[in-house]
Amino acid sequence: MKHRSVKSRKRADLAVKGLSGIASLTGIGFLAWILIIIAVKGLDAISLEFFTQLPAPPMVPGGGLGNAILGTGIITLMATLIGMPIGLMAGVFLSEFGRDTRLAGVVRFSTNILMGTPSIIIGIFVYVLLVAPMGGFSGYAGAVALAVIMLPVVARTTEDMLNLVPDALRESALALGAPRWKMTVDVVFRAARTGLVTGSLLAVARVSGETAPLLFTALNSPFWPRFLSEPTANLTVTIFNYAMSPYGDWQAMAWGASLLITAGVLGVTVLVRTILRRRETA
Repeated sequence: MKHRSVKSRKRADLAVKGLSGIASLTGIGFLAWILIIIAVKGLDAISLEFFTQLPAPPMVPGGGLGNAILGTGIITLMATLIGMPIGLMAGVFLSEFGRDTRLAGVVRFSTNILMGTPSIIIGIFVYVLLVAPMGGFSGYAGAVALAVIMLPVVARTTEDMLNLVPDALRESALALGAPRWKMTVDVVFRAARTGLVTGSLLAVARVSGETAPLLFTALNSPFWPRFLSEPTANLTVTIFNYAMSPYGDWQAMAWGASLLITAGVLGVTVLVRTILRRRETA
């Protein structure tokens, strides 16, 4: 083994630290740049009417995106209710019950493929599965498409977070006579709750900005969402339509909607992590 002097090791350590710091600052810089541009261009469109009124026709002043905001909230909530429990249970199976089984290997392989599948492919799949047989676009189909995208993220994050919990905690709970399911819920879940919440928020953040699946499933609508069995307004498709239009007022609305989505995801993430941090230090 080649001997290295203390000075050379210190220089190598300093170089690695410097490169890591530059890489981190570069990522933070691009993030700050994006946030600043979205804030500067989007704040002009934010008003009370933006949240409460329907879209106005081209070249007509006023109007808002209240229907798209409500539709996005409904579709995302439905996708969370569908994808989150399935993903959590899949992650629990992979970590606690079928860790080294052949079925677990198949599930891991499938989730890895599903995580790398382009979202537009999932949109086409749900279109063939639900939209075509039902004879029309619908909010239900949009929620299913987003749930499919969310499921592998939640499953793999849940498995990774539960695997970080020391086996000593599991063995202690089982030694006291706790059933396997109670040990998982009361001990393992509580020990990994910060990571589980973070992973769940990551999944919600990912699907909240998806456009391609909704183009093939929920499509869009200029009206308030009444029944999810019909085309449903949503922010991402509205941003796509408005940003591609030649009308300046629609482009301004697209910047406002982009700011709203970005601020919503960032705000929820910061709020939940702050609450969890306070509980852990209490």
